[in-house]
Amino acid sequence: MVGPNGEQVGIVRVEDALRLAAEADLDLVEVAPMAKPPVAKLMDFGKFKYEAAMKAREARKNQVNTVIKEIKLRPKIDPHDYGTKKGHVERFLKGGDKVKVTIMFRGREQSRPELGFRLLQRLAEDVIELGTVESAPKQDGRNMIMVLAPTKKKSEAKAEQRRARGADKAAEGTEPAEPAAAPAEGDTTAG
Repeated sequence: MVGPNGEQVGIVRVEDALRLAAEADLDLVEVAPMAKPPVAKLMDFGKFKYEAAMKAREARKNQVNTVIKEIKLRPKIDPHDYGTKKGHVERFLKGGDKVKVTIMFRGREQSRPELGFRLLQRLAEDVIELGTVESAPKQDGRNMIMVLAPTKKKSEAKAEQRRARGADKAAEGTEPAEPAAAPAEGDTTAG
């Protein structure tokens, strides 16, 4: 048997252990039922369950969910549209999310999959400092799919964003405030 403070009490009969638990106003909990002899501990079981639930909640709070964001493109994309989509991919990768890039082929475009392959390669090269190709481009029916994974872990990206936000707020607090413009004489709109 183990005491309430973790000290070894020794081998005790069940009746004596129950009596000790009742005297200390604690519960007798069997910790290792398969051991020879079985090990029991004097503890407040309600408090133990509460602390275990708090640890589980804290672990869930610190856990990071992997999110896959999706961007869809066409093989004949305009350069400005490509820049916009590339900006979205960069933002997702900076945020620590994976990005699934899909190129949709329609009609005769399906006979030219190399256009889509070249476009995906170009995108991967443009964002090489933020992410790596996790899944190479592959044809899937009318679509070609590639998955990009961020180089930073999501937790690191979130911490970096928090630091940047804190620095922005600190910079805002140090700037002098603009004085309010005094109303001109005879201005009836001020009120």
